[in-house]
Amino acid sequence: MRMYINGAFTSGSASDKIAVINPATEEILDTVPVGTAVDVNTAVSAAKTAFFGWKRTPAFERAGLLHEAARKMQDHAEELAHLLTVEEGKPLEENEEEVFWTYDTFNYYAELGRHERGRFIPPGDPDQLNFVIKEPYGVVGCIIPWNFPLLLLAWKLAPALAAGNTAVIKPSEYTPLSTLKLMEIAFDHFPPGVVNVVTGAGATGEALVRHPDVPLIAFTGSVATGQRIASIAAPMMKKLHLELGGKDPLVIGPDVAMELAVKATAYAGLINAGQVCTSSERIYVHEGMIGRFSEELAEFVGSLRLGSGLDPDTDIGPMLRPHFREKVEGQLAEAVQAGAKVLVGGKRPSHLPRGFFLEPAVIVNVDHRMALMREETFGPTLPLMPYRDFDEAIALANDTTMGLGATLLSHDARLVKRFFEEVKAGTIWINDPLTDNFAGPFGGMKMTGGGRELGQEGLDEFYEVKHVHWDVEGKIKSYWFPYGKETK
Repeated sequence: MRMYINGAFTSGSASDKIAVINPATEEILDTVPVGTAVDVNTAVSAAKTAFFGWKRTPAFERAGLLHEAARKMQDHAEELAHLLTVEEGKPLEENEEEVFWTYDTFNYYAELGRHERGRFIPPGDPDQLNFVIKEPYGVVGCIIPWNFPLLLLAWKLAPALAAGNTAVIKPSEYTPLSTLKLMEIAFDHFPPGVVNVVTGAGATGEALVRHPDVPLIAFTGSVATGQRIASIAAPMMKKLHLELGGKDPLVIGPDVAMELAVKATAYAGLINAGQVCTSSERIYVHEGMIGRFSEELAEFVGSLRLGSGLDPDTDIGPMLRPHFREKVEGQLAEAVQAGAKVLVGGKRPSHLPRGFFLEPAVIVNVDHRMALMREETFGPTLPLMPYRDFDEAIALANDTTMGLGATLLSHDARLVKRFFEEVKAGTIWINDPLTDNFAGPFGGMKMTGGGRELGQEGLDEFYEVKHVHWDVEGKIKSYWFPYGKETK
């Protein structure tokens, strides 16, 4: 497939290509161009030209175009979900949900974007008007991760377009096909240049960040890459919208039913083979129940079925690439060497010789000296650590440089209140981990980055604010020069 620039598919100036691999079979699905700085400049120039007309398009007309894009996505939902599955690896059922969330995000921001452009505020004088205008930035650079390539694109692109911005998208080099397919089926009715896609790897993304005509960069990915983006963007004072991963805790209260605790924990840590920024990567269990809980969790996790995401019997698909699997294996080996015990999983399944599969693991005897409990794992691991009382549980939950999400399983209102007030995380889940709500903001604290997606806050990220102070009468003011007593 080719890049999408100024309303047309093109190979641009690229001479190199990237192979896109099915992680379940290791087969090459397709190739895409490695976009150059020239291609980025062409896309940005197209977006900059289109911006002047797009920002003046009435909000209700932009809403209609966004709704039409959502309708086309819905009409092609089956095709998109299948492509996501072979490109990224999640079970088809999870990708069907991703496609639904993708087109509904466009529907949500189509409506939200037409309702507000600012507000009037009380003036200091009856002959004056004071109001706040929300204006689009211009060209938004969207750099998208591989684990939810359409959903996390929608969380950036839909509000950016609704606010009147244009966009240049750099999808992950691992999962660009679904983004390009989205352009093909859902954006052909947009004015040329409003939405553009330049494929490539790190150098392509860096060219987008460095471009002087891109005032806002929206990125989801690793802390290291986010820091690199920030270092490049700082001298140009670009607006940065960064979500940089997590090391989310899950705390299990002593009052929770065992079946709920087991199934919620498995889902929170193992959906998409643990390759979710909000995966529960640190599990804290009351010391009075950890023995039985670890046994039942290991039994349940051991029953989950690995395989191709296209197989309806599959619970957990492959990891995306070999080096991601090797990172998880390295953390597990280091933990075991330090005294941890793997109750189940952690191995490459012998019945799946091809594909980047790793059996989901339940681990006990862990502590915060281990990378498994300290660094983002992004894989199918469930490390369990006991706590004595709730003070210790909260202290352990906060003992991280990240702050994306946190989950509590408990029906005790006193514990719930303490948890959401005292744990430093952008999203708090109580008894229902990893769920989203279009109207609720999503984002993190601490090293997870800044900015919010979804909700009104997610739309406001793509507006600049301007205060207008208007003296309608235009009278000479008594407080102007010259100072001193008035003379006749």
